[in-house]
Amino acid sequence: MASSSRDRLEAALQRINEPKGEGSRAFRQLYVEEARAAADAADQRARFGHSLGPLDGRIVSIKDLFDVAGEPTTGGAKVYENAAPAKADAPIVQRLRAAGAVIVGKTNMTEFAFSGIGINPHYGTPGNPADRSRVPGGSSSGAAVALADGMCEISIGSDTGGSVRVPAAFCGVTGFKPTQNRISRKGAMALSLTLDSVGPLTKSVADAAATDAVLAGQPIQPLARREVAGLRLALPRGRLLDGLDTSVETAFDHAISLLKKAGAWLAEIDIEPLLDDLDRIHAIGSISAVEAAYVHREVLAKAANQIDQRVVRRIQSGSGVSGADYVRMIEIRRAAVEKAAEQFAPYDAIVLPTTALVAPVIAELAQDDELFARVNLRVLRNTTAFNLLDCCGLSLPIPGASPLPVGFMMMGARSTDANVLAAGAAVEKLFRH
Repeated sequence: MASSSRDRLEAALQRINEPKGEGSRAFRQLYVEEARAAADAADQRARFGHSLGPLDGRIVSIKDLFDVAGEPTTGGAKVYENAAPAKADAPIVQRLRAAGAVIVGKTNMTEFAFSGIGINPHYGTPGNPADRSRVPGGSSSGAAVALADGMCEISIGSDTGGSVRVPAAFCGVTGFKPTQNRISRKGAMALSLTLDSVGPLTKSVADAAATDAVLAGQPIQPLARREVAGLRLALPRGRLLDGLDTSVETAFDHAISLLKKAGAWLAEIDIEPLLDDLDRIHAIGSISAVEAAYVHREVLAKAANQIDQRVVRRIQSGSGVSGADYVRMIEIRRAAVEKAAEQFAPYDAIVLPTTALVAPVIAELAQDDELFARVNLRVLRNTTAFNLLDCCGLSLPIPGASPLPVGFMMMGARSTDANVLAAGAAVEKLFRH
């Protein structure tokens, strides 16, 4: 990078503070002086030829559900503004600092991380960079907008049912969801103990891979060099390709055409039996709702009227699930994860549109609870299935999508993260050619 870390930080701060920009809605907290000190330290290291790695001096934002020592962790909720301050940084924050990252601030999010839309009635909803009247996607809403608008260079989000990949798709950036157990969730406000994962939003697969390694506390290794020719990709014909917006279908077909022309091997596969297993879970209830009802039980009992009522209703839907039924959901899921790992093993990635639709209009969803609920389910449909199957995966922007961004999702079997990232880098190169 030609310019210094301090210069890039000042440019990011200028964008955050732009009066007509989205900074006040994208960020919940800024660490201006601390970030300047970190940037200056990175520049001093660079001056003497010392580097802590690829993230040294990079401008990074973190989602408003990660602990930072000395301040409450609010998770996009006013009800937690007076919570006890965190005693220590979350491990992922510690690892970012140790890697030389310049943490500029905490980004806004859907309250409790419980929606794929990105609307927050307390702190405002950052407008989508492609069309400010449209949602950014959630729950890592501020993370995607901050990155796309140049307020940072890397954003850290969380993904329980699509909360990294959905906003990445809607805002035209890259998002990576790891296999869940690779990255510590300690010091991160939970939504679902079973499904939460921590992942980056970036401008490139290379940045995603480097950031993922830092978050996981692993050595940063070069990605294996892959070419599109020879990639083994699986296309799951069936319900996850039904009901696509015309613009999504057109963009996805274009992406598949590019891959075929470049020599990728595409096989149509049937994952309907796996989806039927997930339907058996949904017939009982929502794992996320049951676990969120436990995580937030105290504030729900004392101050439910201070929480976004759409979030409250979703969580309350899990309150009536019995212990026996909850265990049954977990057991069905465990068996489905094993089946998916076996079925997906022969492929470099399972490919789908990240979302079935492009970013909807904020005002329409804000005014209509029933429409919001329907659209939220549709937004999360493709991503959530793969969280339940404990897959890892990327969302990449499809080239030429118009007039709004469309995401291309590449999911891999559990613990195939490095392979999916390498395959994603090859696809990214094709898409950018």
